[in-house]
Amino acid sequence: MALIIGLTGGIASGKTTVANLFHQHFAIDIVDADVVAREVVAQGTPGLHAITAHFGDAILLADGTLNRTALRERIFADNDEKNWLNHLLHPLIREKMTQDLRQVRSPYALLVVPLLVENQLQSMADRILVVDVDEATQIARTMSRDHVSEQQVKAILSSQASREQRLAIADDVIKNNAENQKLLPQITELHQKYLAISRTNL
Repeated sequence: MALIIGLTGGIASGKTTVANLFHQHFAIDIVDADVVAREVVAQGTPGLHAITAHFGDAILLADGTLNRTALRERIFADNDEKNWLNHLLHPLIREKMTQDLRQVRSPYALLVVPLLVENQLQSMADRILVVDVDEATQIARTMSRDHVSEQQVKAILSSQASREQRLAIADDVIKNNAENQKLLPQITELHQKYLAISRTNL
């Protein structure tokens, strides 16, 4: 299997931007946990069937797909339901990510997992790349992007791993603060490094 680089970072750190630059400039394959999470509850999947059996058909939209808003409301109000859903989905997501990583054709792959630290998925990657940004920048970016209050952003930040916790497990770091948008030189340097590592792993 290809060398796996686990890419993570807090909200509005620029994970997607970084992953896209690796893909656009160097044709590196990406496995994105958020995309996989949607795939495992798509129409006709065992995941959606289990959710419907548990919550009832009211959890579906008219076209038979999952009503994510309704599901969020149900689990937000009830910790037991949230735990039930996590126990169902986490193994499905992990299994699908593993399957997708086996299909990788590039010399190394990016496994993009926003909650890598929180869900302790470090073992799925050979190296951890953290997109690091200061909290003030995260707050400003999220408020601007999602049109939410500072209070809401701070609540999200407090529910995620801290900057220090992420940096503690990082093998590599990309700095993406507002005054430092020079991402491509950092990515190019890491690309060369990962190519060298992947060659020694053959």
